[in-house]
Amino acid sequence: MKNIFLIVNIMIISCTETSLPPDATKKPHKITVHGDTRVDSYYWMRLTDKQKSAKKFDSQTSEVVDYITTENEYTQSSLNHTKKFQNKLFEEIVGRIKKDDVSVPYLDNGYYYYTRYEKGREYAIRCRKKGSLDSPEEIILDENKLAEGYDYFAVSGMNVSPDNEWLAFGVDTLSRRFYEVHFKNLRSGDILEQTIPNTTGGVAWANDNQTVFYTSKNKITLLSEKIYRHKMGSDFHNDELVYTENDEAYYIGVSRSKSGEYIIIYNSSTLVSDYHILRADVPDGKFKNFSLRGTAHEYSIDHYQNKFYIITNWNAKNNRLMETAENATDISQWKEVIAHRDDVHLLGLEIFKDHLVINERKDGLRGLRIINQKTGDDADIDFEEETYTARISVNEEFNTNILRYSYTSMVTPSTTYDYNMDTGEKTLMKQQEIVGGYDQKAYHSERLYATAQDGKRIPISLVYRKDMKSDSPQNLLLYAYGSYGSTRDPGFGSSRLSILDRGFIYAIAHVRGSQIYGRQSYDDGKMLNKKNTFTDFVDAGIHLVNNGYTNSEQMFCEGGSAGGLLIGAVVNLAPELWRGAIAAVPFVDVVTTMLDPSIPLTSNEWDEWGDPRIKKYYDYMLSYSPYDQVRDTAYPNMLVTSGFFDSQVQYWEPLKYVAKLRDHWQGENKLYLHMNMDAGHGGKSGRFRRYREVALEYAFMLDLVGVHK
Repeated sequence: MKNIFLIVNIMIISCTETSLPPDATKKPHKITVHGDTRVDSYYWMRLTDKQKSAKKFDSQTSEVVDYITTENEYTQSSLNHTKKFQNKLFEEIVGRIKKDDVSVPYLDNGYYYYTRYEKGREYAIRCRKKGSLDSPEEIILDENKLAEGYDYFAVSGMNVSPDNEWLAFGVDTLSRRFYEVHFKNLRSGDILEQTIPNTTGGVAWANDNQTVFYTSKNKITLLSEKIYRHKMGSDFHNDELVYTENDEAYYIGVSRSKSGEYIIIYNSSTLVSDYHILRADVPDGKFKNFSLRGTAHEYSIDHYQNKFYIITNWNAKNNRLMETAENATDISQWKEVIAHRDDVHLLGLEIFKDHLVINERKDGLRGLRIINQKTGDDADIDFEEETYTARISVNEEFNTNILRYSYTSMVTPSTTYDYNMDTGEKTLMKQQEIVGGYDQKAYHSERLYATAQDGKRIPISLVYRKDMKSDSPQNLLLYAYGSYGSTRDPGFGSSRLSILDRGFIYAIAHVRGSQIYGRQSYDDGKMLNKKNTFTDFVDAGIHLVNNGYTNSEQMFCEGGSAGGLLIGAVVNLAPELWRGAIAAVPFVDVVTTMLDPSIPLTSNEWDEWGDPRIKKYYDYMLSYSPYDQVRDTAYPNMLVTSGFFDSQVQYWEPLKYVAKLRDHWQGENKLYLHMNMDAGHGGKSGRFRRYREVALEYAFMLDLVGVHK
């Protein structure tokens, strides 16, 4: 697979002429649902994994790859005049990243663990020191050596055995998020020949240091569905199946509790959580259900001493904290610790001997609250900025009064603090270094509020360079995601400096579909309320225009994955509002995908978008699906990006979308597709290579507004 598309890449590089890709329509594929017939003239572009990985292409595969090649050639040749600028932007972006860098070490089970990077190398070197930071360094995994010879390489799920002698880690060399688990003896340095294929990457170690539990994936749907028990040194074919998830609406996985006393199987759908637990010192035992699986009940569990803490939305839309004895885990036995609050969303928990740390969202901002379990006192950490993000970092030790947390804002680089929970003293452990220098005082961040069509407030976080702020409209990039309850919090991005320093304003619209104001924000932007996500984004853009920050000749929009769906929807809703749009790995063929459970991950998504096999969801979904709503109109300039091996949004969605757009394109604006032929959903692997695509996106925008250096 490494060199299968070499000829494609050579063709792209050698192309010098600009010509539009040919008409891609073929014999229509008809899909009739609820008496409604949809015609898809580009359905032929869909290939199976078997076709993509075959050593010899069949005729359909050749035709699809040839069409992708023409699209990539068109993009490369049309933007060839920006090539030097792209290279400059790339060097500028990676030039800000410290090449010889080291993470802040954390203590776990007698060892200090950290990650370091070396100049000229793409991947991490994982290290540890025994007992003290003054001890000799032990390299436990050099990803650079393992990555040699691969176009794509990723490590996931690194787990050290309780006796500190074995490392389990998962490797993906295709970008389909199928990981092969390897085992390394940390005393001898030897890696066992026996591996476990087709997993999610991580394992949970039992206390005998010989038994691990892992999650196997379905090769067709890509869903995690089975948990196995594996004995070190044995063949995976002999592994014992300990759990099967029969409901395709669920993801599952297995982990080891922070206390080290339990192995925990988790099951989660969009609306429901479920857990099964096993004592880690009884590796051959049977898992027991934590509490009977309910409906519309999401929760998480953490073990400490002789009880479990539970964050739950049971009769608590924004969650509450409860606890229960470890031998009485049924929901009927749970007792409340922190009550539900309408104006605060409880997000996460970290347990220490004498303190509880709560990660919660107030007024749309993610902060930290410390509760002293001895005195009952509690207090928020003050961050002294208008817009920011704070998160609990790595805290593996119970018996400490030191909390490690991370902090960032639109102007503050990622920063790690150690916080004394008794005295309130902060110790700066590390701040992201911006090579070449960075003057935080030269930039300004703020939060605005737009008004949605139904009167709700839409927060907008933005940042700009002070000396380039104008009273006249400026170039502006508006970003959003807005699905799955995932909230894009305001944070720093060093690559973003390349557009801020060229006069751009960067803004995040905190639209519904996220949980910016708690669970209600999510519920108001999913299923039969999904269009609120799109109209919120348009209303945020209109607010920025009406208040003089930008105008339709200078405003760009961007989103990726489900955020790419957002972009596809808003360019249909308000094509005249944007100078340009970037849709990264966009989920745009919503109805076709949601009608087909054989497409990876579809069945897990029905509680997010609705099940179109039910007419009311079909009709609603069809009314906004970007692919289905493409029409003859003057769209903004558009750049659509994708990865041929994408496991989350199959490559044919953006490919079909661009082909259909071409068939309906009006006016003089440009449409480009960039299909990465050796990457998946997250783009190229490695520390720096992915910034090539960021440079392409920036050059696309800057070129349109006449900035070429």
